[in-house]
Amino acid sequence: MTTIGDLGEFGLIARLTGGLPLGPDVALGPGDDAAVVAAPDGRVVATCDLLVEDRHFRRDWSSPYDIGRKAAAQNLADVAAMGARPTALLVGLAAPAATDAAWAQRLYAGLADECAEAGASVAGGDVVAAPAVTLAITALGDLGGRPPLTRSGARPGDLVAVRGRLGFSSAGLEALRRGEREPAELVEAHRRPRPPYEAAEEARAAGATALLDVSDGLLQDLGHIADASGVRVEIDSAAVPVPAVLGPDGLRHALTGGEDHAFAGTFPPAAKPPSTWAVIGRVAEGTGVVVDGRPYGPGGWDHFRG
Repeated sequence: MTTIGDLGEFGLIARLTGGLPLGPDVALGPGDDAAVVAAPDGRVVATCDLLVEDRHFRRDWSSPYDIGRKAAAQNLADVAAMGARPTALLVGLAAPAATDAAWAQRLYAGLADECAEAGASVAGGDVVAAPAVTLAITALGDLGGRPPLTRSGARPGDLVAVRGRLGFSSAGLEALRRGEREPAELVEAHRRPRPPYEAAEEARAAGATALLDVSDGLLQDLGHIADASGVRVEIDSAAVPVPAVLGPDGLRHALTGGEDHAFAGTFPPAAKPPSTWAVIGRVAEGTGVVVDGRPYGPGGWDHFRG
């Protein structure tokens, strides 16, 4: 086994970035002091996220390829949720020197393949030795001359709709914690989320007034729209998609489970959300989020309390 310590910093960088495909948005990729990424709009949408071993992923539960897909997906989804087109990813990798170099290569393969799903590229980054694997990801995107879709545009009377899977990752995580590997659909959803990146363009075309990526739980994230817009979000539990595979606690998973990276948005009452979206409630005067007219328990994930 060749470790990343055997390769050294620059040997590792060469091994990880040598075969990365670069899309048309990256004018200059890995190899210089910094990358050069096109910004035809004149503005850059930027977001960053951290993934820490045994906090956000476990190497005995997830392959390096899946970890790479997950790390890229949660950042690319944030860019898409702003109504932007993802263009590039910058990756900071910290790992023990004894880490198998092949493991790190598979991680980068996952990053690159998820970027390809969203039309982006891995444009650069950094590596460093550390006691545990940590990934620091920065994603960039382009608005194409259009205004961003934010959390602050919802208005009373708007419809609330969602696109993508809800609760799958949460249910999969509970199965893994019980030592189970079934249902495979749920376990795989936890290992590798699948954001519907096209949802952002669908939402914009339908006149969405607010949009976000559901990363910490539907209720908690809709609470961000409620707070930013100064409104009340009312959810009809019977309208929330709860597939049978989620089991008897399916509604709880769908309402509070995170890391599926679905999209939730609000739409003017006269506009029809696309058929791929599920209308689950409406926006009203007031504050907060309610389900069937009442508050609903703990709403989602908090990185300092979960």
